[in-house]
Amino acid sequence: MYDFCVNGAGMIGATLALGLLRQGYKVALIDPAPPKPFEPDQPPDLRVSAISAGSAALLQSLGAWELIPDSRLRPYSKLSVWEKKQATTDFDAHLLGKSILGYFCENRLIQLACLNAIELQQHTANLTRYTQAPQAIQWNQVHGCTVVLQNQRTIEARWVIGADGATSFVRQQAAIGTQGWQYGQQALGVIVETTQAQPDWTWQEFHPSGPRAFLPMYKNFGSFVWYDSPARIRQLKAMNNTQLTQAIEESFANITGKFKIQGKAAFPLSRMHAKQYVKNQAILVGDAAHTINPLAGQGVNIGFKDVQALLKTTEPGSTTLDIQRFKQGYEHRRRRDNLAMMSAMDAFYLLFSNDVSAVKWLRTGMLKMAQQTDFAKRQILQYAMGM
Repeated sequence: MYDFCVNGAGMIGATLALGLLRQGYKVALIDPAPPKPFEPDQPPDLRVSAISAGSAALLQSLGAWELIPDSRLRPYSKLSVWEKKQATTDFDAHLLGKSILGYFCENRLIQLACLNAIELQQHTANLTRYTQAPQAIQWNQVHGCTVVLQNQRTIEARWVIGADGATSFVRQQAAIGTQGWQYGQQALGVIVETTQAQPDWTWQEFHPSGPRAFLPMYKNFGSFVWYDSPARIRQLKAMNNTQLTQAIEESFANITGKFKIQGKAAFPLSRMHAKQYVKNQAILVGDAAHTINPLAGQGVNIGFKDVQALLKTTEPGSTTLDIQRFKQGYEHRRRRDNLAMMSAMDAFYLLFSNDVSAVKWLRTGMLKMAQQTDFAKRQILQYAMGM
């Protein structure tokens, strides 16, 4: 019998499996869609994340960070937000005596680094990887649970961990309810290659229809992110590269210079929060437990905080791994913290996604005040960086 069966080997699932193996547990990892191997000449992926300094430190502690190709990591040291240049707030790493705030990196490369780190572990005898997706989970609170795969093979485990995304199969099988809604906006990510080199600076400009941002990537690559109504995003996605280039030049701040579009992808924005993170013999982490408005790029980082908290709870010791330990050491703390972050992002979203005069006056004043208050910016940065 395995100690843990981790369903999902994305960034969060692979990181958690790596951590559990390093703690000496026997782990089954279900990975129905292994990532494509990395080749240095591959073009940039469409899925990119902002990795906080705290998340990078977690990956370093597990021996995965150094396996991410240096050539594809892009550190950033400054984040600026503004509304039509009327009021700007700059968050700089130097406020905390640091040289960087975090990194931009393709999701697949972080996933691959964790999976490669697993292969390098001395405890690989404690790991079995399965490529068949699960089709049923049978719960037995005394003896653990049985995961039935699509090829009818079974996995016996004390605990099954849902690291399988927003539509989590584990969450459904455990009958864990959710609360949430679809936002009135969607987002379009456009990968570009710029003619001129870009500084280690990411920025976001607010509009009533939704924010527009730029994320620098490795070399001269970067990503424009355009939030707008679903109808507008569908229209933008249907444009050819020449039309979309013109739309971006007309609608984004003229900062990056000339660019060439490499690819684009649209994605919906939704809020979802599981009513429980632990039930029966199931534990939820990452997007299986919560999805958040991506305004501040905290989605994957609060997932890494889940991993960190869960690994602290599973640290080998005299206490048995019973449901109360997971409830107290993991669920209660992480659900409270994640709810606070989700609520803060929703308030931010509502504050900046309208054109009401009184609200415009309020947010302009807030941005100006924040720009002049280093203490407030330090507090925000420390939390965002996972410090």
